[in-house]
Amino acid sequence: MDNSPVQDPQGPLPAPLPKNEPAPAPDRTPGTDLAAELRASDADRERVADLLRDAYAEGRLTVDEHAERIEAAYGARTFGELEPLTRDLPGHPGPIRHNLTKAPLDDRAPAPQPALPPARAEAPTMVAVFGGAARKGRWRVGSHLKAVAVFGGIEIDLTDAVFESPEVVIEVVSVFGGVDIRVPENVSLHGGGAGVFGGFEVREQTSADPYAPVVRVKGAAVFGGVDAKPRRGKKLKEWVRRQLDS
Repeated sequence: MDNSPVQDPQGPLPAPLPKNEPAPAPDRTPGTDLAAELRASDADRERVADLLRDAYAEGRLTVDEHAERIEAAYGARTFGELEPLTRDLPGHPGPIRHNLTKAPLDDRAPAPQPALPPARAEAPTMVAVFGGAARKGRWRVGSHLKAVAVFGGIEIDLTDAVFESPEVVIEVVSVFGGVDIRVPENVSLHGGGAGVFGGFEVREQTSADPYAPVVRVKGAAVFGGVDAKPRRGKKLKEWVRRQLDS
């Protein structure tokens, strides 16, 4: 009796073909590659500058470190240049993440923000004689402004003004009158004057941002009053920053 194994007439079974598995995706680290090369906007640069100002106010950065990083923030062109400036700070937002895919067609676009009205051009001199004068809202302030109040009152509000100069000098003369000056809380305010049977008060402050405009108030008050101080909660957003770099 033949006990040899029976041969399969169809021959040995072929080895299973390898499955066509997709190639592994390249390992990308968040915050690098395409995301870091994206162009940064003015709003992105301003957010980083706000973090740097807070860090400086809390004593986390020295004056030189703050000035160096602020300059780099405003000069940054991409997210990759902005990210290292706050990497060692508690408020660092983390790696840059951006959705590079196209939004679905049924997504509604955000409503456009209303455009700000154009800033008004105003005369460099204000006069109030037996009356009152006020200047507020969106107006263009240059390098010099003169205010004369005689038996009257003048109000100068710079909180919504558009600064066209890195330094604004306000020359005030008040005779039996009053002049009130309000500036944004993030600009520098300096100055002082003479009070003759009156008061001349300038609540001085130095902005943490070395690129912020400087407002200087000088003059005299005779039987009158001059009061200049920052308005809390109002921050300046528009000024010719590049003029300060020269």
